[in-house]
Amino acid sequence: MKTLHHLTFVAALVFLLLTNSVSRAADHNTGPWDLTDLSKAPTVEWIDQSEPIRSLYYSGENYQGKKTRVFAYYGIPEGASADNKKPAMVLVHGGGGAAFKEWVEIWVKRGYVAIAMDLAGKGEGRKVLPDGGPDQTHKEKFTDLAGGVKTAWTYHAVANILRAVSLLQNQPEVDPEKIGMTGISWGGYLTSLASGLDPRLKVTVPVYGCGFLHENSTWLKGFEALGPKLAAQWVKNFDPSSYLQQAQMPMLFVNGANDFAYPLDSYQKTYQAVKGPRTLCVTVRMPHGHSPGWAPREIGLFVDSVLINGKTLIKIGEVSRNEKQVAVNFQSEMPIKSAALHYTTDTGPWKDRLWKSADAAVKDNSASATLPALKDVTWFFTITDERGATVSSEHQTITHP
Repeated sequence: MKTLHHLTFVAALVFLLLTNSVSRAADHNTGPWDLTDLSKAPTVEWIDQSEPIRSLYYSGENYQGKKTRVFAYYGIPEGASADNKKPAMVLVHGGGGAAFKEWVEIWVKRGYVAIAMDLAGKGEGRKVLPDGGPDQTHKEKFTDLAGGVKTAWTYHAVANILRAVSLLQNQPEVDPEKIGMTGISWGGYLTSLASGLDPRLKVTVPVYGCGFLHENSTWLKGFEALGPKLAAQWVKNFDPSSYLQQAQMPMLFVNGANDFAYPLDSYQKTYQAVKGPRTLCVTVRMPHGHSPGWAPREIGLFVDSVLINGKTLIKIGEVSRNEKQVAVNFQSEMPIKSAALHYTTDTGPWKDRLWKSADAAVKDNSASATLPALKDVTWFFTITDERGATVSSEHQTITHP
């Protein structure tokens, strides 16, 4: 349960957010970023152009009065050229991560041009660059905000992933109208921000990361340490909740039911805020990490369905309940392999709840199951097609019989 101290802090934060807010109903909220400038192709310095997976630097945001460079890996699939343009993906690492060459290779094998950049001021082998941007510790993410919005890590990270989109658009082998993005953990958070900021992105997949972090996340104490005024400034400028209502592209949201950092309540508010089509893939006992975050097959299949006309993931329809009997309608281009009901009767922190699973009966385009109780139960369905691709319904909670 949240403490009284935390609830008092949240009340003060909400008051500041409301009193300082400016209506942007008719305008695209760009926050502190100059999107016109960021849409220009950055200066590129190729380290290696001879291999399918290449390395490079590109120009970043000025930091502490100095110019910066961003290190990245860039991959080109076989056969890509100016006469045979390919779709492309921006790959955004999370906390403790770096530019992952392996991640680029995964997407190149899938037929995509891909770029994975370092967002912690480091180069190849994670060596600190003398002209790199800010690191990604708690200090750069939160407390450095006291020195101004443009000193914070998020400001630079978002600018540099949007520059990566511009870099891709300027490459002869890339179809500039078929660029997507996926990110893991803090990278998923950044992908959520970019989804609301950059309409050039045609598909996005945030993994774990979400918005509404000031309402519930592993960083609540960090927001309290900032104090209400700086916390309100952070939320206004850097929480995805300030931008998600502008997201129009198809989005796939991937998370674990017990994620320690990004709980399901904040996650649900995040995906409900977007205006474009959304698909969910919530998994019981999904581990948190970079390799587990890029491993789900649903990510590639979803991106394929948008950018290269691949078969779509299952589409979840109406969810219904009659006492303990629950059901979900769906549509699928592929035969269905299985369906399951997942539920918990715990009411504590999301990360500590024990989830149980039971088979659901599938008939035609519907799956059904029986809840174990009608009080203090949270539940959702998952449905899996013959490719092993799983989607989930939104979780629902029954608090009273």
